[in-house]
Amino acid sequence: MNEAAASLVADDGVPLKLKLRRAERAHKLKSVAMIAPLFLFLLLSFVLPIGTLMYRSVDNPELHRALPQTVAALAGWDTQALPDEPVFAALVRDLRKAQEESTLGLASRRLNYEISGFSSLLTKLVRKLPPEGAGVRDAVIAVDERWGQLTYWRAIARAGTPLTSFYLLKAVDHRVNEAGDIESVPANEAAYVTVFGRTFWIALIVTLWALALGFPVAYLLATLPSGPSNLLMILVLLPFWTSLLVRTAAWIVLLQSGGILNGAMIGLGLIAEPLQLVFNRFGVYVAMVHILLPFMILPLYSVMKGISPAYVRAAVSLGAHPFLAFWRVYVPQTIAGVAAGCLLVFILAIGYYITPALVGGPDDQMVSYFVAFFTNRTINWGMASALGTLLLIATLVLYAVYGKLASSDANKARR
Repeated sequence: MNEAAASLVADDGVPLKLKLRRAERAHKLKSVAMIAPLFLFLLLSFVLPIGTLMYRSVDNPELHRALPQTVAALAGWDTQALPDEPVFAALVRDLRKAQEESTLGLASRRLNYEISGFSSLLTKLVRKLPPEGAGVRDAVIAVDERWGQLTYWRAIARAGTPLTSFYLLKAVDHRVNEAGDIESVPANEAAYVTVFGRTFWIALIVTLWALALGFPVAYLLATLPSGPSNLLMILVLLPFWTSLLVRTAAWIVLLQSGGILNGAMIGLGLIAEPLQLVFNRFGVYVAMVHILLPFMILPLYSVMKGISPAYVRAAVSLGAHPFLAFWRVYVPQTIAGVAAGCLLVFILAIGYYITPALVGGPDDQMVSYFVAFFTNRTINWGMASALGTLLLIATLVLYAVYGKLASSDANKARR
């Protein structure tokens, strides 16, 4: 039978088996060609930027560009005694060349991250660069006695590695000490763990308020007749047609001391003086909940729309209290929508920048504010990338937890 099939040929004399194989290969190539633009789009707009972000959080190119000979000379240094004469000579040559090529700022800024004041130390040496030759080590130390201390040379050695954990450790208030061990930074320098805690706390409160307000709205959307439901859906989607900046500015107008809300409460006699409702945490909560509320309502609505009201009516007909029937029969069927909405709102909230920056005070700024600060003001790409990478890791962890819970619920449903 197989021999007979193998001997079959098409009209053009090509074996039928070979022709089928060619047709299948052509079909696969067409399929790949059809998805290639999408794959390329995802690669260029998603994978490549995120990969670059993560790489920049550990990239350490400054001293390799500004002080290449010094870095190479320190490669075999044991860090237990001052470097030898050739290392000092390499430093002098590098500084002279960096001054000519205007790359000294790279080294100064990077070393200043390691030890505050290193920039002025380098500038002082550049102004009094000794000539190359015998005795260059003593001449450099004579310019400033700090060049005779191991602390500063160890900082150069740490900053001279091609990859570094400096930024990621600093983003969680840790550092590598002179002995090479990881330790916490002093209390007066610690800031980012508090910022991350504040970010997650604000995102959690916003998510809970969005759930509390969005659940009844989604329920109404799913249970009202089509006419009122469509009108309510338009009101839910209306914020998407307005600029985020405009919506945030509108809340500043509404909540400020001379705004509409304070004016109305004073006019009704509810308060005697205007309340501070903006440029604080309250303003951040109000504005963020308003902006993110549709992202909670829509997942809930999509799930609730598929729940038949007959289940609750059946429970009530069997003697259950209406509220108990709703809580025990209806609500458990909305868990998928609740989980999806909470996940979406929380992830969007931890990365918010414009709203907290405009309506919040100094103690209400989230991680995104510091990412923008390091990107736009201090041009510290490493620190900005490290903070962004940690936010990305937090997002991936949330997705993993959600996926685990979703798969567990699916397995229980099958049983």
